[in-house]
Amino acid sequence: MAETPLQVTSNEPPAPQGASISRVLIGSAKEAVLRVQEYSYLAVQSISNIFSGPHYFQDTLEQMDQIGVGSLPIVLLTGFFIGAVMVLQTASQFVRFGQTSLTGDAVSLALVRELGPTLTSLLVTGRCASGIASELGSMLVTEQVDAMRAMGTDPSRKLVTPRVVATILVLPLLTAFSDFIGLVGGCVAAVFSLRLGVVQFWTRAIDALDFADIMQGMMKPIVFAFILSTVGCYKGLTVRGGTQGVGRATTQAVVVSSVLIIVADTFLTKLALYLANKVF
Repeated sequence: MAETPLQVTSNEPPAPQGASISRVLIGSAKEAVLRVQEYSYLAVQSISNIFSGPHYFQDTLEQMDQIGVGSLPIVLLTGFFIGAVMVLQTASQFVRFGQTSLTGDAVSLALVRELGPTLTSLLVTGRCASGIASELGSMLVTEQVDAMRAMGTDPSRKLVTPRVVATILVLPLLTAFSDFIGLVGGCVAAVFSLRLGVVQFWTRAIDALDFADIMQGMMKPIVFAFILSTVGCYKGLTVRGGTQGVGRATTQAVVVSSVLIIVADTFLTKLALYLANKVF
């Protein structure tokens, strides 16, 4: 006979220990805070790498070519037709009051202040943030990032910083091209639809712009470029789940970057209007 004490067993199944709603909410909040912390660390590290070596200038130039030159056709095409649509929409209202000459003023201010920076950033986000996330995610899945660490190479310095710097440098230039081509499209629409003179349109469009308007239009792309590049890199370097995870990270990079750009645009507009009245 065994010396161990008798164990009384029950035929009743154990009661399920379901997670409470508060526990689920707390776990989701902790995970969200952790993601924000990881993203913030990656973003700060990508900028701090600029002030210390080694620097990968060749990688930065390659990213400038892929992001800037590669995005130029779609940015120019979209900017041209956005300018034309703006003229057609505003002219339908100005004709009612006999002020069609103000079309150049309205289109110029709308493009330079708001539409040019925001639409260009969203277009580059759809093309480049997804590309960055998929490229880095594929490297992570195939263990190329681990190989870099094994060889003593910092992945954030080699992969993240060149993409962030390249995007910050090229997005303001893309925005300037988009603004100019948008005004060209608006001029074409104004000449053929409103029978306005080319000189009259460009004179009103240029005279309507102040230094504060140009600064506002060039300040926003810098912030937007930082957002879309860092979010794309973060989503790519935190891929989980193999090749399926790469697809999810690509979609999340575009969605999160677009939402953050639109949210940041609200606060940047308020800040720019405040600085325009106080500084410029």
